[in-house]
Amino acid sequence: MSVKNPFRGSAEAKAFPVAKSEAEWRAALSPEQYRVLRQHGTERAGSCVLNTEKRKGTFSCAGCGNPLFKNTTKFESGTGWPSFNDPLEGAVETSIDKSLMMTRTEVHCTRCGGHLGHVFEDGPAPTGLRYCMNGVAMTFTPSED
Repeated sequence: MSVKNPFRGSAEAKAFPVAKSEAEWRAALSPEQYRVLRQHGTERAGSCVLNTEKRKGTFSCAGCGNPLFKNTTKFESGTGWPSFNDPLEGAVETSIDKSLMMTRTEVHCTRCGGHLGHVFEDGPAPTGLRYCMNGVAMTFTPSED
């Protein structure tokens, strides 16, 4: 199924492995999840419990369940949003976001195209990247060990 490309500024349609109509997305997601994942919204800083999540486990896309980040790549950035320095291989892709009168790199889920947040080049070693994610765009599954 080919759907409207959720990437900001793109006129092309892109097929994702997980594709739903807007009505199906609205039914599957909470209003806040829909606003962030499907409309490129941003949650209020400090509003998500995942920002303080410290257990071992995996952070996944709230839209489709795609595993995105392991807890070992999470760090405290002081921004009020969950931050990671390295996604799981093939979990995310990026696009250019020129909204808000600036240029940023937007991060999307590779399975459903959902907007997750932005990536910045001010993170810790070894990558130097800060994937600043909307907590409402993710779920967390603790590991059993």
